[in-house]
Amino acid sequence: MFKALYVILLVAASVSTVLAQTAKWGDQHNGTYANPILPADFHDTDVIRVGSDYFLVSATNQLSPGILIMQSKDMVNWKIVGHAVNDITRISASYNYDKLQGRGITASAIRYHDNEFLIYFTDPDEGVFMTSAGKISGPWSPLIQLIKGPGWGSPCPLWNDAGDAYLAATNFADNYKVHLFKMANNGESITMPGNVIQQGKAAYGGKLYKIKNYYYHFYSELTAEGRVLFAERSANVTGPYTEHHQLMHKADHEPNQASMVQNEKGDWYLIAQHSQARWDGRELSLLPVTWVNDWPVAGTLAGDGIGEMAWTARKPATDPNATPIQTSDDFSSKTLSPQWEWCFQPNAEKWSVTERAGYLRLYASKVPQPEVIEKIPNVITQRPWRLEQSIATVKFDIAHMTDGQIAAMCLFGKTTGIFGVKQNDNLRHIYFSAGGITKQGLQIEIANVWLRAIWDANGLAKFYYSTDGVNYDAFGDAYSITNVDNDGAAKIGIYTASDNESGGFIDIDWFHYGLN
Repeated sequence: MFKALYVILLVAASVSTVLAQTAKWGDQHNGTYANPILPADFHDTDVIRVGSDYFLVSATNQLSPGILIMQSKDMVNWKIVGHAVNDITRISASYNYDKLQGRGITASAIRYHDNEFLIYFTDPDEGVFMTSAGKISGPWSPLIQLIKGPGWGSPCPLWNDAGDAYLAATNFADNYKVHLFKMANNGESITMPGNVIQQGKAAYGGKLYKIKNYYYHFYSELTAEGRVLFAERSANVTGPYTEHHQLMHKADHEPNQASMVQNEKGDWYLIAQHSQARWDGRELSLLPVTWVNDWPVAGTLAGDGIGEMAWTARKPATDPNATPIQTSDDFSSKTLSPQWEWCFQPNAEKWSVTERAGYLRLYASKVPQPEVIEKIPNVITQRPWRLEQSIATVKFDIAHMTDGQIAAMCLFGKTTGIFGVKQNDNLRHIYFSAGGITKQGLQIEIANVWLRAIWDANGLAKFYYSTDGVNYDAFGDAYSITNVDNDGAAKIGIYTASDNESGGFIDIDWFHYGLN
């Protein structure tokens, strides 16, 4: 009862804080929105509308479960509804917790055909895969591999007016040639070889659409201006695609790889990822589309007929029941909430949300170096958001830790900032590690400890701890959050590990992260 009351008060305080501020992103609560609509890592996305609902998929690299799925009524406020790949070792055994190797799921596409959702994605080392489901919540079918081998990206299916099916995919290993394959009507097999319909300078992020009298192939390409969004069109799905048009000029952090979607009123929009990633990854922006001579123009129309970035616009629809995207969790469900993703496929024997009701239990795995995140099984993560200020707090029950064990929250990308509790010689101390510097602090003699990370829009983070859940003390140095590279965003992580086989466990009471 007290736990539930505490969480309610915490959430209420967070909501009141949000309402007291003017958001500089997403829904402005006055009929407009501000870009980016999602200032966090939602990369390699695709969006469709089915009835009054919009569905978005996003690639997840080495995270499991894979292929994030979100749902919206207005294309601005999104809710996480699940994932399409529950076990990423179905792609490759290298993604298992005992190997921790590989690049994982990249470009993705979703379509709705014959009363079924179909998702296509690539693994840059393994090939092109698909899965399907009658409901967006699943269950999703076992993976089918359409192309086996490395070097492929950006798959996108299309069913033409005659009901014939096709799949476009980019062979980036062969100088970015875009192939069009004939596909079985059920979307589960293709006919090799395909025909090359386009080749450009690092052309990527292809999407296929039939809009009125033309088939459109969207793609991003490197130009003297930077990476920008193009479309080419043809009267026939197989081409030739001889007409080309630039949809928008380069803008802040290059919004380009984009999905085209039409609302119920008939208006068109693009959801584009910003291809130059910040520390938080590739953010998403929503751009209104106007049509000029049967060419889409993204954003606002410039004098040369090419679009310019629109940072604010009217919302495509309204959703009076919209709620913030999921971040916080009190672990009261018997299944893990969908905002969580593990680094690689976790060891199922090392975690549980049912052994102790209302808690996430994590057992320590033996690792050579408990501070090296890339080598630790069962690191559970979320996306850090690029806001003016972010505050993430977790409550640990550490009563069952053993010597050699660490229990921590972390922020990690190319570098790692770790903050938690470490036990040696039957003593537990607050612990910090970042940039090759480790520090040991206050001895913790009670079962519960609260850990907090606060960071700003530049990714500068500081860590705090509490022994009563009210008063917090800073510890350790400031830490600058980094992304791994342009394809790998930073993460918030929680984990426990040990340098020996007798590692104990921790119970996580709750995790709170308000999007202020």
